Amino acid sequence: MAYSETRIVIGGIAHIPVLIFIANFIKGKFGIKTEETKDTVVKGEPVKIIEVKDTVVKEGKAETLMELSNKLDSIEQKADEVYEKVKKKKKDKKKKKK
Repeated sequence: MAYSETRIVIGGIAHIPVLIFIANFIKGKFGIKTEETKDTVVKGEPVKIIEVKDTVVKEGKAETLMELSNKLDSIEQKADEVYEKVKKKKKDKKKKKK
C-alpha cells in the first residue's frame, strides 16, 4: 500500500517528541552531575586616585582644540578647491563633447 507524502511527513513529525524524550532520558542517566559552587569573594586593594591640576589640563586642551580647528579649516579649504577643479573639468568635458 502506497502512502502520500503528507502522511509520511506527519508520521515523522509525530515521532520527534518521542525521540527527544529518549535522548533526554539517556542524557539524564549518563550525564555528569554538577555540585553546587560556593561563591568566593576576593578582596582587592583600593584604587589610588591621582589629582591633576585643572589649569594645566585646560590649557593643554585649549591648545589641542585650536590646532585641530586650524587643521579642519585647511582641510575644508582644500576640499573646496578640489570640488571647484572637478566642477571645471566636468564643464570642459561637456563642451568638448558638443
